[in-house]
Amino acid sequence: MALDIAVVMDPIQSIKPNKDSSLAMLLEAQRRGHRLHYLLPGSLGLEGSQPVARSAALEVRDDPKDWHRLGGPAPCALDRMDVILMRKDPPVDSAFLYDTLILEQAELAGVLVVNRAAGLRDLNEKLAALRFPQCCPPTRVSRRMDELAAFVAEHEDCVIKPLDGMGGRSIFRARAGDDNLKVILETLTDGGQRQAMIQRYIPEITQGDKRILLVDGEPVSHLLARIPQGGDFRGNLAAGGRGEVRELDDRDRWIAAQVGPEMRRRGMLFVGLDVIGGYLTEVNVTSPTCIREIDAGAGLNVAGLLFDRIEALRG
Repeated sequence: MALDIAVVMDPIQSIKPNKDSSLAMLLEAQRRGHRLHYLLPGSLGLEGSQPVARSAALEVRDDPKDWHRLGGPAPCALDRMDVILMRKDPPVDSAFLYDTLILEQAELAGVLVVNRAAGLRDLNEKLAALRFPQCCPPTRVSRRMDELAAFVAEHEDCVIKPLDGMGGRSIFRARAGDDNLKVILETLTDGGQRQAMIQRYIPEITQGDKRILLVDGEPVSHLLARIPQGGDFRGNLAAGGRGEVRELDDRDRWIAAQVGPEMRRRGMLFVGLDVIGGYLTEVNVTSPTCIREIDAGAGLNVAGLLFDRIEALRG
């Protein structure tokens, strides 16, 4: 049965098509005969209690130079969609949160939103990992610079990051005795006004920051290890890391088994886990990536696994 599938994403004309996981999902949906609708950025709203937007019919192609065509924009009643893919990148700011509240109205009308709106609000990608402390390295979250500095003094080599970043942006490494520690803490906490996360530095980052994908709580068989390059300690692809596809090892599968059931319970159908040196560091729920890299390296169809599940839930 053909489904009406809408997508909320950053401007489609600006994506990198050979790397974009949202495009991989849309290509798979189109291959299966589903109808695609592109929701124009910033257009979600309510008419009374009915969720609405402006949408355009969407056609996609696996062509790095010509990957999409849009029809003319028109008003759209979101509660008439079968599935809405919520693929807007962070930050999870007030505009993002309001969009999830509008999408929740669509859920009340029976629309399947991937991922579920309440989970997108509740599961901060840094803090969500701490729901599974048995998987995590030593961690502290605080806006108090003295507490963060004390953590550095205790653990000697640490990574400090904001709670709302992505792609490796604004992540600092700090060591005990670092002359720049105070200014790093002032910057990340805005002088004690914003929360920051600090974790013990994991030296195994040199072997890769692993991205494990979960589809309805079950791990995909292969992962992408993002390996730092040059003098940068960050493995994120957006920060210049090199990707290497590998099979999951026993520790990876154990971490997935700890996290997966809770993600399934919350309706988070597509989740990315970040694992360094056997430790869970983040649980990515907003717009997890790495589908295309894993598909290419392991001969998989990750979006196909996702749409098998979506079709089962809509059937």
